[in-house]
Amino acid sequence: MKKAIAIMLAAMLAVTVFAGCTKKGGESSAAPAGSTDATSTESSSASPATVEEGKLIMVTEAGFAPYEYYEGQDVVGVDVDIAKEIAAAMGKELVVKDIAFDSIIPEINAGKADIGAAGMSITPERLEEVDFTIEYATSKQVIVVKKDNTAIKNPEDIKGKKIAVQLGTVADIVVTDEYPDSTIIQQKKYLAAAEDVKSGKADCIVMDALPAQELVKANSELVILEKELFTDKYGMAVKKGNKALLDQVNTILQKLMDEGKIEEFTLNHTSK
Repeated sequence: MKKAIAIMLAAMLAVTVFAGCTKKGGESSAAPAGSTDATSTESSSASPATVEEGKLIMVTEAGFAPYEYYEGQDVVGVDVDIAKEIAAAMGKELVVKDIAFDSIIPEINAGKADIGAAGMSITPERLEEVDFTIEYATSKQVIVVKKDNTAIKNPEDIKGKKIAVQLGTVADIVVTDEYPDSTIIQQKKYLAAAEDVKSGKADCIVMDALPAQELVKANSELVILEKELFTDKYGMAVKKGNKALLDQVNTILQKLMDEGKIEEFTLNHTSK
C-alpha cells in the first residue's frame, strides 16, 4: 500500500499548480450554478479555444453521487456545479456528456471533449496521458461490505478476498497493485459492484467515501468500514499540452475554493 500511495503523492506534486442532460449516454446543456459575476470579471478576457466554439464540453460518468448523478433526466452534482461556474466564467455554454469512466481520457485525447471530471484521482498513469488541474477535493477510499460479513472488519482483512472496484479508478489501480493474492472484480458501475457484494460474488467494494455513503443509503444491506484504506485527491483532466485551457480552469477553480463554493456545492449534494 505504501508503495502505491507514495507514487500517487509524487504524481500530485508534479501537477503544475498545487492546491487543494438528457438520457444516459447523451448530453445536455447546463445553465450557470448561481451568480457568476465575480468569477467572470476576474477570468481572462481572451477565452481559450475549445472543441466546439462557444461551448465547454465536459465528459463524466454519472454514477458517482454526489459528484455526478442523475436527477430525472439531467446529470447534476458537485462536478457539474463546478463546471457550470467554469463555463460561465469563460463565457461558454456547458455541455455534459455521460460516458463510461474508462472512456473519459480517450474522449479528451480524441478531441471530443474539453475537460473530464468524475472524481478523478491524479495518478502517474493518468499524468502520462492528460494534464490535470489543481486538486479541488480530497477523498477517502473506503471498504463497503455486507452488514453480516464477519470476515472483513478492517483493511487488512481484504487480503485474499474478492474485491469489487470500478474499472479504471484509483481503487482499481491500488488494489490490483497492492493485493496480488486477491481476486479483483472490475465493474463499469458501482451499482453492479453493489449487486456483486449482495449476491456473494464479491466480498467487498473499494471506492470513494462520499459515493460509498450514497450507495449504502440506497442499499440497506451494505455498510462502510470505519477505517479508510487510503486517501487521495481529485483534479479535472484536460488534453496534454493545452496550457491555455488548463491555466484558466486552474484560476477559476482556485477562486471557487477561496470563496468556499466547492464546499457549498458538496454540502448541497450530500444533505438531500
